[in-house]
Amino acid sequence: MHSTEPARLTLSNITKRYPGVVANRSVSLTVRPGEAHAVLGENGAGKSTLMKIIYGTVKPDEGEIHYNGQAVHIRNPQQARALGISMVFQHFSLFDTLSVAENVWLGLHQSLRLAEVTSRISSKATEYGLDIDPFRPVHTLSVGEMQRVEIIRALLTEPKLLILDEPTSVLTPQAVVKLFVVLKKLVSEGCSLLYISHKLHEIRELCTACTVLRSGEVTGVCDPREESNASLSRLMIGAEPPALLHQERTPGPVLFEAHNLSLAKEDQFGVDLHNIRLQVRAGEVVGIAGVSGNGQRELLYALSGEDTRADPSAVQLEGQPVGQLGPDARRQVGLHFVPEERLGRGAVPSLSLAHNMLLTRVEAMTSIGWIHTKVLKAQAQKVIDQFNVKANGPLAAAQSLSGGNLQKFIVGREIDAKPKVLLVSQPTWGVDVGAAAQIRGELLALRDAGCAVLVVSEELDELFEICDRMYVMANGKLSPSIQRKDATVVQIGEWMSGLWEVHAQA
Repeated sequence: MHSTEPARLTLSNITKRYPGVVANRSVSLTVRPGEAHAVLGENGAGKSTLMKIIYGTVKPDEGEIHYNGQAVHIRNPQQARALGISMVFQHFSLFDTLSVAENVWLGLHQSLRLAEVTSRISSKATEYGLDIDPFRPVHTLSVGEMQRVEIIRALLTEPKLLILDEPTSVLTPQAVVKLFVVLKKLVSEGCSLLYISHKLHEIRELCTACTVLRSGEVTGVCDPREESNASLSRLMIGAEPPALLHQERTPGPVLFEAHNLSLAKEDQFGVDLHNIRLQVRAGEVVGIAGVSGNGQRELLYALSGEDTRADPSAVQLEGQPVGQLGPDARRQVGLHFVPEERLGRGAVPSLSLAHNMLLTRVEAMTSIGWIHTKVLKAQAQKVIDQFNVKANGPLAAAQSLSGGNLQKFIVGREIDAKPKVLLVSQPTWGVDVGAAAQIRGELLALRDAGCAVLVVSEELDELFEICDRMYVMANGKLSPSIQRKDATVVQIGEWMSGLWEVHAQA
């Protein structure tokens, strides 16, 4: 690279204020051509706001942007894409009712025909090892599959600067390896990356420069290859995350089980569930590993009560059949649920945190339907305090929180209900190292208090850290369970392909 070549992107003193909070305060940052540059910071540090300013979806209050040496005012994403800037968002911007190809087509130049875009998707998917069917409706995709659509859509714009906001948070270890091959290839071809991730080992593997944000300000710039996970943590949160205390305990009686649970898929792109058998005991954390799109979503719908087609006795709580009870009725007997989609299913974006308590908590509701606002606000404030949620009070709208802070609030809301059984999907998706350690610690505390906890996660490290026992899901089937202390990453990886029959000893 020639030293006189101008920087791909230079931010100078970027400031963005919102009511009650300064998201970015005088931030400066430089990205060179063909450089993978990480932006590191805890939830609410201002990373996503900064990326949205570069992509034209948010306007800065102060500061200047230079792109390839020229001063630019990026008014909207169309202008950003015309400059060669593309972005993969943490919260996906896809239309549920349209197909993959139609969604991608919307983000490209209107001179292209849909058939042409469809064939380009297929060839890009093959070239980069991103498995996706262009004809599938988006509402049938898992979160991991939606991530692939966003990445392909960005790649088809042939970007010169690609912004990735938590791109691996819903990908399996194997998929991350494939994605990194893609990203390293792009960098070698001269594309610059701006990469946001809470996974410090990824930043150290992929990036050659790193800007650290804390409370909206730059607190350090480093070469992550010369840092350790511990030193990056200190730069980011001022300390290393607390070590988890996972003590071996003898679990109590079975509180929750699925028995011969079989369900036909509800749409052509879903997954049939085949003879699912699982048990979760009081005082244990049970994990379900697997590649996204292998029936986890269908299983959680059946276990949480969103799908009530099962035989009543196929799902049991404390020995009572609940297979045909809806989510409210299951909550009343002690089953709480944290879904993987935060905005829309876990929380209503436009409602305040206090009113979002009402989704799963009815203590503030009188018998004639009045709402005790004071009680709601106090409940929300308790969760905010206990889980260190960065929010502008209990009346802040759910959509005003960063992804990780909203996740802490939703998990906290369900833990605070003192459930007998807690189902959690992707508990620390997009959550910084400090907050992830906190959520995992709270799940272990819940387990130690006698709750039965079932965790579905695509992060193997997380499952090995908090589980007592594990199952693996593949093609709508569930493996035999295995004690975590007897499991290895290699074995679980093999089982993800459905190869547990070789080891089976049910």
